[in-house]
Amino acid sequence: MTKPVLAALMACAASLCAVSPALAEAPAAAAQGAPECITEAEVVAAQQAWGEGIVAIGRVHGEGGDYVAAARDHIQTHYGYDQGLVLFKPTLAAQEQFRTSFDAALSYFVGGNPSFPEDSGFAIKPWTRVRWMNAGIINDGCTMAVAMGNYFFTPAGGGAEVKVEYTLGYVRDDAGRLRIVVHKSSLPYSEG
Repeated sequence: MTKPVLAALMACAASLCAVSPALAEAPAAAAQGAPECITEAEVVAAQQAWGEGIVAIGRVHGEGGDYVAAARDHIQTHYGYDQGLVLFKPTLAAQEQFRTSFDAALSYFVGGNPSFPEDSGFAIKPWTRVRWMNAGIINDGCTMAVAMGNYFFTPAGGGAEVKVEYTLGYVRDDAGRLRIVVHKSSLPYSEG
């Protein structure tokens, strides 16, 4: 770990990562061209919003609404496909593991694309909650933040949470919002 990253993490821990007025202004400053570092609080907020979006897609599907439009909005809001290459390796993809296009990601979340017959629609399962447990968040160079840990999906029909491991890479878009450009998730290793 580099000295600047270690210092930033120690400062964040010392202040309990409180959101300051300067932090609230970071996206606006980034949109104006000022090089603002991505903060841990911004990553946590982006994670929370992503989880709420997954739950919302399933809810719209269950209510008979336009869940495909909800998933399109979710991808456009949270992923950087309109900025360039996104490296997305979803949890339940085995035949076509890497989803580097918008349509491939959409298929994973809602299914129905004959080019990806293995997709049954992860987001329309549905889920009622996504809980995050970061092992750590690093930002070495201010332009990209990477988070790794477990997230837990609560099935709508009841039952135990589904534990999934993740690595997410975030960059700012031109408006200063965080967008995912790396998303790798998988089920934990299990013997046998």
